Amino acid sequence: MGEAIVDGTDGTARALARVAEPFHAITYYSRELADLRAHGYRGWWHAYFGYRPAPMGAVSAGTVTAAFYNFAPAMVARAVPGVWDIRTPAETTALRRDLVAAALQRIFRGTDAPEAANADAVAEAAELIRAVGDCPVAGRPVFGGYAELDWPTDPFEVIWHGCTLLREHRGDSHNLALAAAGVDGVECHVLMAGRGHGNRPTITAIRGWTDDEWDAAVERLAGRGWADPAGALTELGHEARSDIEAHTDHLAGEPVRQIGREGAERLTELLRPLVDHLAAAGEVSGRWPPEHLLKPADTP
Repeated sequence: MGEAIVDGTDGTARALARVAEPFHAITYYSRELADLRAHGYRGWWHAYFGYRPAPMGAVSAGTVTAAFYNFAPAMVARAVPGVWDIRTPAETTALRRDLVAAALQRIFRGTDAPEAANADAVAEAAELIRAVGDCPVAGRPVFGGYAELDWPTDPFEVIWHGCTLLREHRGDSHNLALAAAGVDGVECHVLMAGRGHGNRPTITAIRGWTDDEWDAAVERLAGRGWADPAGALTELGHEARSDIEAHTDHLAGEPVRQIGREGAERLTELLRPLVDHLAAAGEVSGRWPPEHLLKPADTP
């Protein structure tokens, strides 16, 4: 028998995720990636549904919907598979990597580079994070696609790629936990909004769900005793959401095993000041949904 998967509920996996996610988010928020219409895409979301699934190949809308889990099928279908007519998956992946590389160069090697971005610390973080690529891919389609990509050579790009692997591994793990709990792609957002993380008008705009789909999800959750008719979580709903998060932490413990617990803690320590700089400089959002997308809760 092989070594048991680390149980991430001790907090190590989640602490690492909290620094990996915003470093990975350079993809979404940096000025280099912000407007891909110059590269043939209709807008931000159209480009997103090109570059994020690209490592999985020229997949169908149904495959993207299944793998990403929380987007409305109609929203995905507006972009996929048409995005592959603009660029092949390989070309799309290469374009994103080039744009991320330019962002990293500007942010961490420019005149305003943070003191934490010293060569020794960056090299150490880059060496530690490579182990994430050794995680098993079974049941994790998005992570599996990214794990097949070649590692960059530049240490900042290595860190970004490693953080992307961490983010997609945890994302796939969360989807497994949601599916195991019998929670679908819109219900998970009702649970999120019900605990005060975002709100209905913001999330439906970002994820493409209609009012009818949202209302039906609230009704289903109310039928399970997890929400009231207005969508607010009951005590049972809060417990269920906490159980899903704990299950996610458990499933996301594998990267910690690959890096080693002490290594994962050290990697978290090395990444934290870099992420603090990204947030302070406005390069990434410090919360989700991002401030500029947050709508008042009573927006029709």
